[in-house]
Amino acid sequence: MTKEECFYLGKVVSKFSFKGEVLIKLDTDDPESFVGMESVFVDYNNNLVPFFLERSKLHKSDLLRVKFEDIDTEEDADDLMKTKLYLPLSLLPDLEGNQFYFHEIIGFTMIDTNFGEVGIIKGVNDTTAQSLFEVDNNGTEILIPMNDEFIIKLDRDTKTIYVTTPEGLIELYLNPS
Repeated sequence: MTKEECFYLGKVVSKFSFKGEVLIKLDTDDPESFVGMESVFVDYNNNLVPFFLERSKLHKSDLLRVKFEDIDTEEDADDLMKTKLYLPLSLLPDLEGNQFYFHEIIGFTMIDTNFGEVGIIKGVNDTTAQSLFEVDNNGTEILIPMNDEFIIKLDRDTKTIYVTTPEGLIELYLNPS
């Protein structure tokens, strides 16, 4: 299993008990759907290693309290601190309408109602305050805010996203003065 075949689930952020339990900060809007998992992949020394869960339950709002098999002491749990957790893409629930996963739209064509074809989506930058589409327009990168008001339609069949961006936004990238 490679990272490309998985999605990022969250990160081990702290120990919970002296019996090896840990707290995982989940990267999801729906933490309840991950209670009761049987296993996860842990990014351990740049390898995805399967870990099996004895039990898990929500702790506060977005933390998952987990007891892994064979992690029975504080020292064992120390070894997992700050590791990232992944699950296979096949476990992601299907989204409908204009909802999408970031990895799903890579390679989609973006069409703006005013400008026309903007280019091909090469990635998503989610390190800024607002996530951005990274669109390649014949070698020029165009950054489009990922704003629900801009997204008109997502067509999975034709791999196209239709948007309406503020007037002049795309031209700023193509005609810098």
